[in-house]
Amino acid sequence: MSASPVPEQSALIVPVPETEPVVGPYRATMDANAAKGVPAHVTVLYPFLSPSMIDDDVRTTLRDLFATHSPFEVSFREVRWFGDAVTWLAPEPNDAFRRLTAAVWGHFPDTPPYAGEHDGDNPHLTIGHGLPVEVLRQAADEVTARLPVDATVGAVHLIAGSDAPDSWRTLDVFTLGDPG
Repeated sequence: MSASPVPEQSALIVPVPETEPVVGPYRATMDANAAKGVPAHVTVLYPFLSPSMIDDDVRTTLRDLFATHSPFEVSFREVRWFGDAVTWLAPEPNDAFRRLTAAVWGHFPDTPPYAGEHDGDNPHLTIGHGLPVEVLRQAADEVTARLPVDATVGAVHLIAGSDAPDSWRTLDVFTLGDPG
């Protein structure tokens, strides 16, 4: 008897490679998404459509939508927490991320942020989760000592994968402010 295939999902993210030297070593052991191949990022919308539903029309809609948003600068200056379970970097300002999420969700209303569990109004870059608070707190302190990290956001990536290791990959990249 063979195992059932692992279902794939998709997401729209803003990879932030500038943060990798600071958070990468922690994410490697503290964020399960890193093992799946997802880079350090701020989520725009997850889950998005099933990869089988992403056709040329969807890609054109996304390309046109993101073309109406300008590139922007962001700074990661502070580590924050969701309870005692998740430690994360706060992007400042965060309003451009919130506008991106609202715009995509407005065009694809059947894809609420985090499947409706959260409103997507708290953009963040996860450092770690699901470990003892003492372990997360130590990582948070060590990351804080290496802040700030500044970045330029110029694109949103459409990625897809499953829970399998190294399964997530980039399907498309949409440049902000690029009409075509």
